[in-house]
Amino acid sequence: MSTALIRRTAALSLVLLAASCSGGSQNLAAPQRFTPLAGSGSSPISHVVIVIQENRSFDDLFATFPGADGTTMGRAKNGTGYGYIPLKESALRVRCDLRHSYNRYMSDYDGGKMDGFNSEGGSGHCPGKETAPYQYVNPSQIKPYWNIASRYVLADQTFQTQGSGSFTAHQDLIAGATIIDQNKTTSIVENPDHTPWGCDARPKTVTSLLQYTSGKLVFEYHKGPFPCLTYQTMRDLLDAQDVSWKYYSPPVVGDEGAIWNAFDAIQAVRYGPEWGVNVTNTNTQFFTDISNNALPAVSWIVPDRKNSDHPGAGSDTGPSWVAGIVNAVGQSSYWPSTAIVVVWDDWGGFYDHVPPPFQDKWGGLGFRVPMLVVSPYDKQGQSSQGGYISHTQYEFGSILKFVEDNFGLGRLGTTDVRANSIADCFDFLQKPRAFKPIPAPYSRRYFQAQRPSYEPVDEE
Repeated sequence: MSTALIRRTAALSLVLLAASCSGGSQNLAAPQRFTPLAGSGSSPISHVVIVIQENRSFDDLFATFPGADGTTMGRAKNGTGYGYIPLKESALRVRCDLRHSYNRYMSDYDGGKMDGFNSEGGSGHCPGKETAPYQYVNPSQIKPYWNIASRYVLADQTFQTQGSGSFTAHQDLIAGATIIDQNKTTSIVENPDHTPWGCDARPKTVTSLLQYTSGKLVFEYHKGPFPCLTYQTMRDLLDAQDVSWKYYSPPVVGDEGAIWNAFDAIQAVRYGPEWGVNVTNTNTQFFTDISNNALPAVSWIVPDRKNSDHPGAGSDTGPSWVAGIVNAVGQSSYWPSTAIVVVWDDWGGFYDHVPPPFQDKWGGLGFRVPMLVVSPYDKQGQSSQGGYISHTQYEFGSILKFVEDNFGLGRLGTTDVRANSIADCFDFLQKPRAFKPIPAPYSRRYFQAQRPSYEPVDEE
């Protein structure tokens, strides 16, 4: 038995003394109101699964979800100030891939006015580019997400760590930031200029930077280093405490792993013994590990192109893929001890009406994205199915902070320090909730049998 597991087991009774949480908004500068874990490394949760979906804003998926902070009207800049554009109900499967770079983020944000989305532009089939970002997905097409939100926790104030695209978002979900200097004033932003987005990139591949100098952020296009990085990640904290982990990814060569596999950009992992072991070359290994009782304590899982919600992917299987993961855990012996966190990596260019609550030295916070938390200890709300909406302000560091506290790992020292932990989504005093399968058009077996697409989709 590992040292961390012994400590967690011995301290479990301390967690059960904790009170349940409030869903009200919190200021990041304020201390945590609810800290049941308090760094003790103890809770009923011994497995955390982080599911990373792609490129959707909160309003795009949950604009009309009852009780959530959504809208169906969007601000749009015009010659005299701004007006409003109704958000059009849309299919999940869309051909238009909107821009979502750092510069587009700044333009959309427009100093907090949130009225620049009508200047997005995009690739693919984007009719009416000025209005294309102003949409929300028909709820009937994302029923698994709405069912999960209705039964468990929907967090409606979750923000990207950085206002940028997928490369830095996936780094933030393993490291809390992309800071590359000791003074913490220089961060990587945007995607590398060639794929793969990591140590496997071809020579002379570069990144871009945000440099905090003279009280402001300066964007330095293609002035950053080769994307094979040496900063600390959750891997370092987990390994130090002998806590098992895996990153379930499609193949790197010619596939989504080439862009969405965050650990391909971490030198110590890519060129160490954990590559191909802790970092898989197929994300279907997740289902195999569930069946073989081999699920690690902490895991990340990224989709194949076909199963991502990425605009332009030409598929509608993303919600079923997520439901397949949730059902695989829920129908296994792991359910009583597992928390599943589903988060979308960036806003994908789609409109969202809530301005990020602050700006920092590292390009954040970015825009709101959806987050779902699924666990037998989820706090229960007043809906008929028991779903709870958390209005607490979160960022990607909030997920990492929960993992750190739950397993007694210490801190990375990035955004995990300031972030509100997602611990207040749970009530460890309540009787564990029985699992009910999430209905979905495509089954777990469908995804286990699915061949990789080998088709990278993301450009930003």
